[in-house]
Amino acid sequence: MTASRHSGTRTHGIVHDLGVAIVTGAYADRPFPVEFDLAQRYQASRSAVREAVKMLTAKGLLRARPRQGTWIQAEEFWNLQDPDVLRWMLQRRFSLPLLIEFTEVRLGIEPAAAGLAALSATPAQSARIAEAIERMDAAGRGEDDSLESDIAFHSAVLKATGNRFYAQQCELIETALRFSIRQTNSYKGVSLASIEDHRRVADAILAGDAAGAEAAMRYLVQEALALMQAALARTGETGPSESIVPFPSAHRPTG
Repeated sequence: MTASRHSGTRTHGIVHDLGVAIVTGAYADRPFPVEFDLAQRYQASRSAVREAVKMLTAKGLLRARPRQGTWIQAEEFWNLQDPDVLRWMLQRRFSLPLLIEFTEVRLGIEPAAAGLAALSATPAQSARIAEAIERMDAAGRGEDDSLESDIAFHSAVLKATGNRFYAQQCELIETALRFSIRQTNSYKGVSLASIEDHRRVADAILAGDAAGAEAAMRYLVQEALALMQAALARTGETGPSESIVPFPSAHRPTG
């Protein structure tokens, strides 16, 4: 590994560690460390620490004030469109309201993306959608990973729009799906997402049926949203719950 690559890896490691600490409230009652202290803690160069702080500032988590040092920003300033920030937020105490908010955003994005994909998908992009459905079928037989195949489907649809703005939502959608798929499957009492519901979306896209693809995707996301809203109504939750949910690995979700 070259020196520059090692430095970059160290910097991203510091960003992740500090990002999690900030978002999970580790500095809620104490000031953010100064550059010298961070360099000592991570046994890193001050330039690596400085770059990490700049990256966290760009994500809206920190703000440098002249002659006052670096301060943690209020949550309203965090960039929730940044996959790292969303991932870190989902690593703190599990929040059903946060997942609901994100699913509401998905409802505004994915149905329209499916409709556009039906009109714009290239043969190669259509093949990737079909392949994702085949993977979901295989997962149902225990021959593939159910979570990864589900995520692959949603990513393939976004990319099939031919629209760079939709395509850039893939990482953000994937981050949230790693939590929401597990939760909605649990609420439904199943271990696998409905392959048939996903297949209806795929079939409409592959047939060039924009209205059908949009309606089928809307049903898919709306069902997940309804399950979360019903769970919220049962618990009466208004903020983070008491149960810590660790960031899930790429293993099949359990019911």
